Amino acid sequence: MLSATLLSLALALLGSAHASPKGTSYEAGIVCRITKPATLVLNQETTKVIQTAFQRASYPDIKGEKAMMFLGQVKYGLHNIQISHVSIASSQVELVEGKSIDISIQNVSVIFKGTLNYGYTGAWGLGVDQSVDFEIDSSVDLQINTELTCDSGRVQADALDCYLSFHKLLLHLHGEREPGWINYLFTNFISFTLKLVLKGQVCKEINVITNTMANFVQRRAADFVSGTDIQVDISLTGSPVIKATYLESHHKGLVIYKNVSEDRPLPNFSPSLLGDSRMLYFWFSEQVLDSLAKVAFQEGYLMLSLTGDKFKAMLETQGLNTNQDVFQKLFGGFSTSQAQVTVHCLKMPKISCRHRGIMVNSSVMVKFFVPHTGRELFVAYSFEEDTIATLQASYSKKKLFLSLLDFQIKPKTVSNSTEQSSESIQSFLRSMITTVGIPEVMSRLEVMLTAFMNSKGLDLFEIINPEIITRDGYLLLQMDFGFPEHLLVDFLQHLT
Repeated sequence: MLSATLLSLALALLGSAHASPKGTSYEAGIVCRITKPATLVLNQETTKVIQTAFQRASYPDIKGEKAMMFLGQVKYGLHNIQISHVSIASSQVELVEGKSIDISIQNVSVIFKGTLNYGYTGAWGLGVDQSVDFEIDSSVDLQINTELTCDSGRVQADALDCYLSFHKLLLHLHGEREPGWINYLFTNFISFTLKLVLKGQVCKEINVITNTMANFVQRRAADFVSGTDIQVDISLTGSPVIKATYLESHHKGLVIYKNVSEDRPLPNFSPSLLGDSRMLYFWFSEQVLDSLAKVAFQEGYLMLSLTGDKFKAMLETQGLNTNQDVFQKLFGGFSTSQAQVTVHCLKMPKISCRHRGIMVNSSVMVKFFVPHTGRELFVAYSFEEDTIATLQASYSKKKLFLSLLDFQIKPKTVSNSTEQSSESIQSFLRSMITTVGIPEVMSRLEVMLTAFMNSKGLDLFEIINPEIITRDGYLLLQMDFGFPEHLLVDFLQHLT
C-alpha cells in the first residue's frame, strides 16, 4: 500500500537532494532509496518540465538608449516578448555526492517573438519613430544544480544555482527597410541585457516549478496513505542523503488515527540494509505494520460475517459436507442456510517480521448464530482461540497476493448452548478454519487492499518485477519501474 506513495515521493527527490550529516544509522519508520538508474528514467521527461518553465516565465520589456554616430541618441525597446517555440536536444543527470543533483540540458532552441520600437531625431530636427515585429532565434545550454533544505519535515528545493550559456542569439526583423544598422545596434548594445533578462526569468521559473513539484508530489504521497480517519506521517526525519549511486530519504512512518499521532520512539535504520542494483527500494519497520494493524482493529476492519447461504456455499466449495451430523450439533438442528457465522479479533493483533514471512498473532472469537422463535438470533456455539499465522505477500499484474506459510491454533474457551463440545466438533472447526476461514479472510484482504491501492492510482504505475522481502524486524520492497507519465501529466495540468 505504501510503495506507490513513496514512489511518488521519490520523484520529488530528483530535483531536490542535499547532503546530510555523516552517520551509520538513522531514525526512521520508513526509508525510500532511489538509485542512479531510476534518476536516468525520471530524467527522460525533464524536457517537458523545462519547456514549461520557458513558456511560463514572464519576460519584461527591455528598454534603453545609445548614442549613435549621425543619429544622436537612439532609444529602443523590446515589447510583448513571448515564446513561440521551445525544443530540447538532450539532457543528463548526475549525482554529486554530498552536494546536489546536477541536470545538464543541451541545445535548447527557443524562438521569441515581439515588437521592436526605436526612435531618434533625424535630419532637419524631425523625430523618427519606428515599430517592427521581430523574432529572436536563440540556442542555449542550461545547467541546473539543485539542492534542498528540510523545513518542518518537508522538502524545500533550491534550484537557484542555474546557468544559461548562449550559443546563438539572432534578431530577425519583419518589414524593416534598413535592418542592417538595427541588427548592429541589437547585437552590440541589447544582447547582454537580453541574456541577463532571459537567465533571470527562466531560472526563477525553474526554481518556482521545482518547489511546486516537490509540494505537489508530497501532497500526492500523503494522500496515498490517507483514509477517512487514518494517515501515515511521511514527514522527513532529516535531510535526504545523496551518494554517487543513490538518493535516500528517511520518514517518520508514525500512524495518525482520528487526528491523533501515536507517540513512540523511531527505530534505527542502517543504510547497509539496502542495495543499489534495483531502481527503487522501500524499507518498513515492523512497527509501522503493527501500528496499521492496530488501527485496522480499532476501525472494525478485522471482522467477518457470513450469512447462512454464503457460509454453506463456501463450505461446499472446499468440499466439506454440510449435511453431516456435526452441523446438527453446531446449529441445534437448524439448517446451515439459516445460520450466521461471525469472526472477529478480541484484541489488537501483533505484527512482526521474520525471515520466513510476516507473523500475525491474534486472539479470535468465532460465533455461530441460529434463529429462535420470537427472538432474535442467539449464539448456538462459540469458541475463542489464539492464532499465529505466517504470511508472505507478493504483487503481480497490478494485484496483491497473500499466501499462508504456517498456521497455529491454541484453543482457549468453548461455549455450547446445549452440550459440551465434542472432539468431532473441535476437529471439524480446526479443519474449517484452516481450509475455509483463513483462505476467505486472505482473499478478502487481497481484494480490499488491491482496490484501495488502485483507488489511489497504483495501477497507473508501471511497476517491474517487484519483490516483497521480510527480514527480522523489517519488510523490504524492491522494484524497477517505468516513467509514471500520468503523474507528470497531472503535475503539468496542476501548473496551468
